[in-house]
Amino acid sequence: MKPRIAAVAFTLGLAGCAVGPGYHPAQVVPATTRVGAGSRSDSARAFFDSLAAARAADSARPVPPALPPRALATDSIADLAWLDILRDSALTRLVATALRQNRDLALARARIREYRAAAGVARSPLFPSLALNGSTSTNKIALGSFAPVSYHAWRVTADVAWELDFWGGTRRGLQAAQADLSAQEAAARAVVLSLVSDVASGYLQLLELDQERAVAERTLATRGVTLDLARQRYARGVISELDVRQFEAQVAVPAARLAQVEQQRAQEEHALNVLLGAAPATIVRGTSLAQAVRAVIVPDSLPGTLLERRPDVREAERAYAAATARVGVADAARLPKITIIGSSGSQAATSGGLFTSQTDVYQLQAGVSIPLFTGGKLINVARAARARAEEARAAYEQTALTALREAGDALAGVRAARDQVAAQDTQAKALRRALQLAEARYRAGVANYLEVLDSQRSLFEAELALSQAQLLQLTAAVQLYKALGGSWSGDGEGAETR
Repeated sequence: MKPRIAAVAFTLGLAGCAVGPGYHPAQVVPATTRVGAGSRSDSARAFFDSLAAARAADSARPVPPALPPRALATDSIADLAWLDILRDSALTRLVATALRQNRDLALARARIREYRAAAGVARSPLFPSLALNGSTSTNKIALGSFAPVSYHAWRVTADVAWELDFWGGTRRGLQAAQADLSAQEAAARAVVLSLVSDVASGYLQLLELDQERAVAERTLATRGVTLDLARQRYARGVISELDVRQFEAQVAVPAARLAQVEQQRAQEEHALNVLLGAAPATIVRGTSLAQAVRAVIVPDSLPGTLLERRPDVREAERAYAAATARVGVADAARLPKITIIGSSGSQAATSGGLFTSQTDVYQLQAGVSIPLFTGGKLINVARAARARAEEARAAYEQTALTALREAGDALAGVRAARDQVAAQDTQAKALRRALQLAEARYRAGVANYLEVLDSQRSLFEAELALSQAQLLQLTAAVQLYKALGGSWSGDGEGAETR
């Protein structure tokens, strides 16, 4: 009795183990790592702060931001949704539409269902297969010197087959399939992340083009007034025709820019409609670019642990786990296979005789298959699996390091864009005042037309540059959220979680 119990315990112990290496990923980015540690000198920081103070002091009627600034605190950035930093209801609706209708996301969701089914297929060998079989046949057999015997046979059996997973090869295969599924879910989250980023960036580009259009229209109107004044002065003989022609040439500049902006706005709307999975239509705007840019404050550094939620890092880590599990599958293929086959049913000469007395048939068979020689195939398959696991590990570590670099670049981009906006805003306000003074001097006859032309040209370029800098600051913030993995996540079905 005791030997039998020991044999059962030994069998269960074998069934509980699994060959192949265990999965223990190393930490690529230390927990204490900071992204974007500030390197700007104190003098530079003081300079940009002084620009903001000077702008506030120069403004007779300061315009408060339409939205109170939202500071992105380190402890809340993981729970803050992308669209919370902009707080634009129109953009929120666009993103929701894209998550419902985008074709690339629909493809990613379908692929998740495919990998989920594949994981179910990988699990199935853990259980016996059961089949119900029926047959009818006409037979003639000869036994030795006896005369041949003919007979009819009706047969119905329930057949069971099971390969025992003694070495854990099937379980390793299941682990690999489940890791593949998790990697595909991470890939779907990457599609969501990229989609939201593209929609937000495209929408911000539209806001910037709207602002450029407003600048061009305002400049066109201002230059038109100056041109009318020049024509009046020319009619009175105060100035020459050269002055008038110079003003006419300057009026054409914002007009040409308006035509360019209209084309770019149409192209950007068409691109956004593709992301939304919709036919070409006008994109509804919410806030303005200037309002949005005043609503975001980004810290100078962030914890490196935020990178763990990046979908590409998660996908690479799961691919490494799958490759490690497949080493166990290859190792198990080199070991003996033990199978159990059983069959039970009824066989009779007629269909009516089935399942009567003396018609029972059964079979119970246990077998073992030991691979002895395969020409080196199995050992090389195992070696290849180990090499693929090393490849996956290197790819995972490289992905994590690349993520760290991209996050640092994005954070540096946000800081640089913020300072650029401060400088461009200061320049635009100074040139706006310079134009007012030049126009007043021209009307009074104490300045020539060249001062006015130069002031108009400089202000137009500065206002366009300010608009571009504001767009750069907002898109840099979007890229930062993308580099950190954002806060858009879910089960691959487009859900947003916090």
